[in-house]
Amino acid sequence: MTNVTLNPQQPRTAEMAARMDEVKGRSLWADARARFLRNKAAMVSIFVLALVVLFAFFGQHLSAFDNETIDWDVLGNVEVLGKPSLANGHYFGFDESGRDLYTRVVQGTRVSLMVGVIGAAIAVIVGTTYGAVAGFVGGRVDSIMMRFVDIALSIPYMFVLILLLVVFGRSIGMLFVGIGLTAWLDMSRIVRGQTLSIKNKEYIEAAVATGVPWFIIIHRHVVPNLMGVVVVYATLLVPQMILTESFISFLGLGVQEPLTSWGALISEGVSTMNYGMLWQLFIPLGFFVVSIFAFFFIGDGLRDALDPKDR
Repeated sequence: MTNVTLNPQQPRTAEMAARMDEVKGRSLWADARARFLRNKAAMVSIFVLALVVLFAFFGQHLSAFDNETIDWDVLGNVEVLGKPSLANGHYFGFDESGRDLYTRVVQGTRVSLMVGVIGAAIAVIVGTTYGAVAGFVGGRVDSIMMRFVDIALSIPYMFVLILLLVVFGRSIGMLFVGIGLTAWLDMSRIVRGQTLSIKNKEYIEAAVATGVPWFIIIHRHVVPNLMGVVVVYATLLVPQMILTESFISFLGLGVQEPLTSWGALISEGVSTMNYGMLWQLFIPLGFFVVSIFAFFFIGDGLRDALDPKDR
């Protein structure tokens, strides 16, 4: 009879090894991504916003008309003949000038989204750089830089934006620059506060002790650790830029013909409400409201994903 020695630890060790192979470490960004994907409102908002972006950049291919040609037959009785119709290819109808509203909404969506994204990008780049330098250098430099921000914040930004558009011309490029350069102030204060807490970390002190230049430390260590806050604020900043542009265009100081935007279209729609042309107001207004809410839901989802303790 053969004696078999059983090792009670062997099956347990094999089972633990199998479990260890199944366990995969996840970074903080992976955890944040998983939390964000579980946010139903954010996921629906991304889908809706993707449809709006596709409409803005490819929607003109679904229409045989342009945004400048006037239909003189409709112009005499726009409130009756200019209603939306799928039969004649004018999906959103006509505006009060007899132009196809669908193609004008496509162009207005493209312009408003570009203003929001580019304006937010300018604000994020300038504000992050300014706030990180002020917070990391500290001392008198920080005091001078932040006093300048306080003085600039005391001036109504809408007044500065209107002044820039009046002095340098009402072009879309000036609108990008004006909105972006008046929105970086709040961003710089947020980044500066986060930098003050980061610069006392051990890895920052180790980099300083080894003689790494301060601008390299900001670039390699400070800014990457600010990306969570920056991404969340940038997502919430885009709808603010769109709202600002729409208000400026509503006043008639934004984009000029033949270009248009959501604000300009809404302004034109308000002027035709008394004639019963409600589609000229509610169609661009619908795109505006849906996109703004989508950006806000995405921003809230990113905030909850990157900092779940604040939920």
